[in-house]
Amino acid sequence: MAIIINLDVMMAKRKIGAMELANRIGITPANLSILKNNKAKAIRFSTLEAICKELRCQPGDILEYVESEGDNEQDGETES
Repeated sequence: MAIIINLDVMMAKRKIGAMELANRIGITPANLSILKNNKAKAIRFSTLEAICKELRCQPGDILEYVESEGDNEQDGETES
């Protein structure tokens, strides 16, 4: 399973730069970069809420679930 963060897409649609968004939502540009580049292991709901409020979007506009190969395996068993 993989969760893809499409923050850069929403930022482009709203025509807002990383520095400006980071300042508006109160996180460091470095942390915003980690989110934009899909390097984040987690995101606080308060941060997600601030991003959605500032970009006028829904969490589903930013987060996307992509099924990885092998995700259909159950209990560690593989298909034969």
